[in-house]
Amino acid sequence: MHRRLLPVLALSGLLTSLSGGGGAALDRLDFVVRGDDPRLEWSLRDASILLTQQREKNTAAQDLFADARAEYGRLLSALYAAGHYSAVINIRIDGREAAGIAPLDAPDRIGVIEVTVDPGRRFAFGEVGVQPLARETELPAGFQAGQPALSGIVAAAVTAGVEGWREQGHAKATVAEEDVVADHPAALLSARIWIDPGPQLRFGTLTVTGTERMREARVRKIAGLPEGERFSVSELNRAATRLRRTGVFSSVTLTEADALRMPDLLDIGIQVVEAPTRRYTFGAELATDAGLQLTGGWLHRNLFGGGERFEITGEVSNIGVQEGGTDYTLDLTLSRPATPGPDTTAAVNLGIGRLDEEDYTANFATAGVTFIHIFSEELSARVGLDYDFLDGTDATGDFRYLSLSLPVGATWDRRDSKTDATKGFYIDAEAKPFLGFGTTDNGVRLETDLRGYKDFGERFVLAARVQAGAVLGSSLLGTPRDDLFYSGGGGTVRGQPYQSLGIDVQRGLESLPIGGTHFLGGSLEARVKVTETIGVVGFFDVGQVGLGFEGDMSETHSGAGIGVRYQTGFGPIRLDVATPVGGDTGDGVQIYVGLGQAF
Repeated sequence: MHRRLLPVLALSGLLTSLSGGGGAALDRLDFVVRGDDPRLEWSLRDASILLTQQREKNTAAQDLFADARAEYGRLLSALYAAGHYSAVINIRIDGREAAGIAPLDAPDRIGVIEVTVDPGRRFAFGEVGVQPLARETELPAGFQAGQPALSGIVAAAVTAGVEGWREQGHAKATVAEEDVVADHPAALLSARIWIDPGPQLRFGTLTVTGTERMREARVRKIAGLPEGERFSVSELNRAATRLRRTGVFSSVTLTEADALRMPDLLDIGIQVVEAPTRRYTFGAELATDAGLQLTGGWLHRNLFGGGERFEITGEVSNIGVQEGGTDYTLDLTLSRPATPGPDTTAAVNLGIGRLDEEDYTANFATAGVTFIHIFSEELSARVGLDYDFLDGTDATGDFRYLSLSLPVGATWDRRDSKTDATKGFYIDAEAKPFLGFGTTDNGVRLETDLRGYKDFGERFVLAARVQAGAVLGSSLLGTPRDDLFYSGGGGTVRGQPYQSLGIDVQRGLESLPIGGTHFLGGSLEARVKVTETIGVVGFFDVGQVGLGFEGDMSETHSGAGIGVRYQTGFGPIRLDVATPVGGDTGDGVQIYVGLGQAF
């Protein structure tokens, strides 16, 4: 070839590429799956590259030809995942089998693509086994003779076998031999796997890279890997989780050394990427009865280079409220992970504010220290020591409450999502003994929040919530006002005005509305997913407040309504419209707008 022709040919090729390979039209794409298994057809359509390109209107001939050749592997993987090992796949481009077209003979234009899949019989497992197995290793329930031979089950069994040994300290366990045979006439798949556990190892030296502001010693302390002790996969995962939980890092990677260090040590490397140290937040929530609530905050994720989080948050609530006035709060919190141990965080909190409620106004201040221990991703516990000051005025005059309390609580969260749960449950409970000074009594405040979720298919979820609380050992007027219970509003009974249900106390000639020492509330929601982004909700809430759960000094009210949910990337936007259906604490319609489900 003459050299002076090369630039011309290169330019010609570039122009052809930019124009879509000589053809950018596709007249028809037929996709046929033989048989009567709609789930299998859906899986194959979902795996198809060609159908994806058609939906995205990518019809350049060069791209379609490449995708057609790759389509065989994609469909075959989906068929194996469903247990079909004798399938026949035909992909014809204008009548020619795509696999038989040489790359240099790629067509300039493609008019019709025909994809035909004959899945064949579904295979079952024949002889299966993974050996040897470490103690306490559980293989997938479907990995046994007679069950559908899904390829994912085989992979899961292999993974379970290897990870079982790794959990027992055999970090270099590998698959030594595998014998997977498909018996096509009998439609049986036999899978026998042999594992080489390798030696039992201990954690070696921990090295840290990627730190900038964070001190390496603190990374090791937070990770909490027990150097010199037996290797464990779960311990390695917990170390990564502890580091991610701090919020200091945008990326955390733990790697195992390729080679052992004599006699039985496996060194671990931690590679981190630090996140920006500062973050600003802003939020808003609107309700007809409780008015507008505005929140804002400033966070420093790594104040002193040891993972310390310093946060300033402010809130202005009840703006334009029907009863009472606007409330203000300002909180300062300094927390430090791995204090004293890797799974415990210590925090110091200072807060001030003003409450303008329907039955009283007050200024308050609080100071305290809290320790939070993480037992697992689902279970945590907390204990603190708080000093509270409340100085206010009600219809009968001035009051002042001073108390020292020891709140102890636990949270068990097994929801599949914190903002839009469809299954699982959530339990939070707290007991707060308090020692009063001056006119403040001694007592204990108990509170619990129970939530449960059950999905019925992909589009319907039933959610329920029970809240309960009680103040014991303290008289009604000797209990700090912000420790008493009210009902009504978005957090308890929608459709009823905010904190509209309490009890009336007679002091001289004055009838004083005040919160109760006992509270019981319940909510039930039916959530229906209409489209991928829109959902509707029907709900019913009920609340009871009094000096006990029975007797004349206890009243009940309820509310019901409907709502709309719009899904976003960070949780659903909530719009609820509710009205009273029981009790005499309110009338008319209440509207609530916020982020996330009501509970």
